[in-house]
Amino acid sequence: MLKEPRAGRVKTRLGREIGMVEAAWWFRHQTARLLRRVEDPRWRLVLAVTPDRAGMASRVWPAHLPRVAQGGGDLGDRMGRLLGAMPPGPVCIIGGDIPGVRKAHLAKAFRMLGERDAVFGPAEDGGFWLVGMKRVARPPAGLFRGVRWSTDTALADSVASLSGCRVGYCDRLRDVDRAADLSG
Repeated sequence: MLKEPRAGRVKTRLGREIGMVEAAWWFRHQTARLLRRVEDPRWRLVLAVTPDRAGMASRVWPAHLPRVAQGGGDLGDRMGRLLGAMPPGPVCIIGGDIPGVRKAHLAKAFRMLGERDAVFGPAEDGGFWLVGMKRVARPPAGLFRGVRWSTDTALADSVASLSGCRVGYCDRLRDVDRAADLSG
């Protein structure tokens, strides 16, 4: 899931500390590195972009990668819609602000979906950097309902929205929301 890297529209918490132009620049280059690191023939990489019109037409993202629009709503609405719209089979969603993610992390998450209904990659701040679902059926109707986004309870709230599902956890990684996260 990627936002168009425009100053004042992406990584705004980081931008309040280092400057909006600098935050957008960081995100654009971080995402380019991330896409190069995680592209792999074992899975199909699809860019879920926002804002919809600008993201679909953007020349920032690699032209060879397919794109889908995220659509409206909060983060949970958008992720739930993406999980429901993808073809049947395992799906993992990540953001562009996780400097440490590698192919091995994604491969582990996909392997875990062989035995679990859902998998999360916890982030150090109480959120998560990855959510994946086995997708043999539509995602649960209550998926991501009541999640307090951008808080230290986002992961726990998300797991609670999956009642009855077998949930696993893969590696804990750091995402970048604040200036201190850049050096961690």
